[in-house]
Amino acid sequence: MTTASREHIRWFRNTAPYINAHRGKTFVLMIGGEVAQHDNFYYIIHDIALLNSLGIRLVLVHGNRPQIDERLQQAGIENKFHQDIRITDSVAMPHVADAAGALRAQIEAGLSMGLPNSPMQGASIRVCSGNFITAKPIGVVDGVDFQHTGRVRRMDIAGISQQLAAGSIVLLSPLGYSPTGEIFNLALEDIAVHCAAAINADKLLLFGSAAGLINSEGKLLRQIAVGDMANLKFYDKEQARLAATAQRACLAGVERCQVISYQDDCAMLEELFTHDGSGTLVATDDYEQLRTATIDDVGGIIELIEPLEQQGVLLKRSRELLETEIKQFRLLERDGRILACAALYPYPDEGCGEVACVITHPEYRGGKRGQRLLRELEAEARRLGLDRVFILTTQTAHWFIEQGFEERSRDDLPAKKQNLYNLQRKSKVFFKSLS
Repeated sequence: MTTASREHIRWFRNTAPYINAHRGKTFVLMIGGEVAQHDNFYYIIHDIALLNSLGIRLVLVHGNRPQIDERLQQAGIENKFHQDIRITDSVAMPHVADAAGALRAQIEAGLSMGLPNSPMQGASIRVCSGNFITAKPIGVVDGVDFQHTGRVRRMDIAGISQQLAAGSIVLLSPLGYSPTGEIFNLALEDIAVHCAAAINADKLLLFGSAAGLINSEGKLLRQIAVGDMANLKFYDKEQARLAATAQRACLAGVERCQVISYQDDCAMLEELFTHDGSGTLVATDDYEQLRTATIDDVGGIIELIEPLEQQGVLLKRSRELLETEIKQFRLLERDGRILACAALYPYPDEGCGEVACVITHPEYRGGKRGQRLLRELEAEARRLGLDRVFILTTQTAHWFIEQGFEERSRDDLPAKKQNLYNLQRKSKVFFKSLS
């Protein structure tokens, strides 16, 4: 087997935790009309088929803005907008319905492929579309009648769930129907947010032209907590629209939204099946969870500290000792993987506590995770009534000095700690006041 082949096998092996985590979960994919016009759409269809084969329940919500624009232009009909919302009159409505129907057929045809020697071979995907959306008219806003442009009134949750349970991919077009039999042109984003929230989707995936969400300075934002979005500015309307949609979905109860590129081949698979992904994650809270360690985390902590123990940076701890002291540890975790850890050992009689084992995984250094853990331990020390924390270190003194620690004599250590001081290591002692 060649080196390249082995790399592919190793990559496949590393996807196993994500395959297990995603199986049986429900994802909503928001696919704008621009996506269907791009050459990479052919490969996105293949990736959707792969997700389906891995047991992921999928709802595809497609848009058709450029397709409507083309039809109206060909028919010599003016495009009318107010507040960036299309006004759909009785003349435009047939073209809107035609655009939706044609694109729905294109997607269904793509998912029906089964060519030999292709990723679609043997897929046998069932696609279900229908009147899952009940709509209502927008009505008159600022004196402007939006006529056949509407909003989602409710989703047929039972109907969608039934089709997903049967293994079908549910395909939602940007059309809704009223109890009186009227057809309404709906916004793609409105459907995606309502659907993801209504069916309790685990993820909403949003496709855009860029790699993810890019701020006004041109930087790709790898992850954003919803609470931080109010202070962000984005470099174009598409970015702002995607960010607003992700924010709405999270506030409606969808825990995670991921913004990815429809132009980059494999972007969706990279986002879903690798540690760092390819785009931007928008979450209701911090993507990396800070929590107290449990006995099940001992193996992950050992994985972090062993290399540093071998280098002499840390004093060696046995598994038995870690199991005894596990409640002293705090962790930063992402998708079940421990990225960083730190521990606090209180000495309440002396009003101080020891901070120890502040470690970040080598692949995740530079993200201020150590500072975040240190702040958490300092806050915990205050809650315990301690007014100082200290550390013993041989090689990381400068980092702790940058965090406000000052060097002291080992005579300042609590008596119990002085008795355990290792004279051969000659660790330096640093204290930090919490007052």
